[in-house]
Amino acid sequence: MQLLLDWLEHRHRRWPNTANLHLLINNQTANTTSRASNHWISAAMRGQDATLERLRVDRQLEEAMVKGPDPLHLAEVFGLDEKTAMRYTDSHGPCWSRPPSSPRSETRSTWSPP
Repeated sequence: MQLLLDWLEHRHRRWPNTANLHLLINNQTANTTSRASNHWISAAMRGQDATLERLRVDRQLEEAMVKGPDPLHLAEVFGLDEKTAMRYTDSHGPCWSRPPSSPRSETRSTWSPP
């Protein structure tokens, strides 16, 4: 978590006026609203414990656990196709029957952007 906070602080210091809402930005994307390229992100992730896929799935699951298994909400927040979002919520059915735990430390990634 501290690495993520450090990245956010660095990001704010380096690009204080950026309108880019993406978490991972670089010199090419800081003055736009587009995302960093897959190549740039992959290079930054090399050697890390977490993968982009694991981070994406973790973030989607966390959102669903906080907001509930609402496929339309997930589709809107993550830009998913509605049918894909419905598959996600259906496949995690057992998770919804438990009360949400306070921080999911046992599954939370310790990775953060460079």
